[in-house]
Amino acid sequence: MDHIAQLAKLIRYFSLVATTKAGSGHTTSSLSAADLMSVLFFSGFFHFDSDNPQNKYNDRLIFSKGHASPLFYALWVATGAIPTDELMTLRQFGSRLEGHPTLEFPYTEVPTGSLGQGLSVGLGMAINAKYIEKLPYRTYVLLGDSEMAEGSVWEAMQLAAHYKLNNLIGIIDVNRLGQRGETMYGHDTNAYQNRIRSFDWETIPIDGHSLQEISDAYTKANHVTDKPVMIIAKTIKGKGISFLENKEGWHGKALSAEELQNALKELDPIDTSVREMLHKPEAPERETVSNFVKIEPIKPLSYDKNKPIATRKAYGNALVRLFSEFPAMVVLDAEVSNSTYAEDMKKVYPERFFEMYIAEQNMVGVALGLARRGQLPFVSTFAAFFTRAFDQIRMAGYAKANIKFVGSHAGASIGEDGSSQMALEDIALFRSIFGSTVLYPSDAVATEKLIEEAARHDGLVYIRTTRKETPVLYDTDDVFPIGGSKILRSSEKDEVTIIGAGVTLHEALLAYEELKKQDVSIRVIDLYSIKPIDQVTLTKAASETKVLIVVEDHYSPGGIAEAVRTALGYMQAHIISLSVEKMPRSGKPQELLEFEEISANAIIKKVKEVI
Repeated sequence: MDHIAQLAKLIRYFSLVATTKAGSGHTTSSLSAADLMSVLFFSGFFHFDSDNPQNKYNDRLIFSKGHASPLFYALWVATGAIPTDELMTLRQFGSRLEGHPTLEFPYTEVPTGSLGQGLSVGLGMAINAKYIEKLPYRTYVLLGDSEMAEGSVWEAMQLAAHYKLNNLIGIIDVNRLGQRGETMYGHDTNAYQNRIRSFDWETIPIDGHSLQEISDAYTKANHVTDKPVMIIAKTIKGKGISFLENKEGWHGKALSAEELQNALKELDPIDTSVREMLHKPEAPERETVSNFVKIEPIKPLSYDKNKPIATRKAYGNALVRLFSEFPAMVVLDAEVSNSTYAEDMKKVYPERFFEMYIAEQNMVGVALGLARRGQLPFVSTFAAFFTRAFDQIRMAGYAKANIKFVGSHAGASIGEDGSSQMALEDIALFRSIFGSTVLYPSDAVATEKLIEEAARHDGLVYIRTTRKETPVLYDTDDVFPIGGSKILRSSEKDEVTIIGAGVTLHEALLAYEELKKQDVSIRVIDLYSIKPIDQVTLTKAASETKVLIVVEDHYSPGGIAEAVRTALGYMQAHIISLSVEKMPRSGKPQELLEFEEISANAIIKKVKEVI
């Protein structure tokens, strides 16, 4: 173990000098886990091809405690994967070595730093290895003891045990101190062990600075066959530097130049030139057939225009119909698949459906893990409940993840279930995500076409579906490119343009028919792509009609009207918003549309006012 001890000392050295050079960074959090990670990397447990980070046989390592990034980067310097000079660019603008790991650094699995998410992502990667690609790699997740207070960690623990993921190994760095003082359980590792064991995990409590105990723990973890493993390591924050060890007030602080010199004296002697290559993974002699799913022949798209159908039902149809074209598709649902119709996928392709239960934060984290391993996750639940997973969705955006979110039961028009079930913020949520696409189909044909467009699009996509049945408007050969819209009614005499999507588009069409009888001509636009938005069509409508009336089953802040105003901000367009402005309540869907003044009657009234 002497060689590992020298490498651990080198890792500490790198963490110290890099943070002092940067003038900031989480030094003490890096020092506490240095032994845990040195044994993992350099004792042959972690198999990784540094020349090919995407090698499918590579073990995966997630720093859920992403603030320990100096340790993370130091490890890769010690392997020879990056030069020491680059480590000295830590936290500088333009450097790949950012304050918390991002995808700019090629050995980062996912961006981390928002605590409590790494175990869910690791869970997704472990599911991929065990059930989808059937690969031998293991997923390791380094967790901080502070983040164990996050509910999403325990959501992940439940599901990992449910799926018996013996290829998932968590490591808790129990260093006692958080940002402002002692953590909930301090150094009481029994408290962690009792709780984690009750979730049916194998628990291995150790001294996190005994290299032999750490090595024995990894050996034992690799031989567990029927459950996930959590190594619970009692460590000292600031370990290795006497004036930092177990001291409060050092979280997130770098040492001064003088303090650094004093610290380095305690580490002497240090051989800064030593490097240790990682053990590369070996491909099995006979690879297990992965992804073997009996694919049904693709069926032509067909809907009867005389039979209304809910767009949520069309979502389920699309999953099954399109799987042969997109065989990387994986469907996750939060125990509402009989309402979202994701159950259609489960019935036909059960190997590609994973029940996530009522734990939306973990579901999104799992989707991110799957996406980072090359799968195409479709994630569905009631749209209102994506709001509780906003942080996970936000981090998926920073990961540039190829995930498709589908929210059903959107808006006040769901009716009797009441306000707690009405998604009235979801468009705003997804519009705000970096690099996102937001789509809102109004009929079954548009839904299937937009599901296909979403599957083809590389990036995060949100698709909003409707609970109630709606008429079929489009022909099966119509196209729906992302960033487009549909002009359903227009003439040279149009005085007002009505912009709708989903339920409100159908209300706009009813209003059109009634106003036509009164010799009032209006234009009707289906704004199915909210982000990106069809600026060309909107500009033309604003130029040719007196006013644009945007009607949406959503709160006005962050909604469709705001998207239209942003698109037309360069011109003096007259834009009126009809949106949900009152506290919604239970009632029939049509009663709610009337109450919120987003019905055909409300549209007619507003048109008459403005002309």
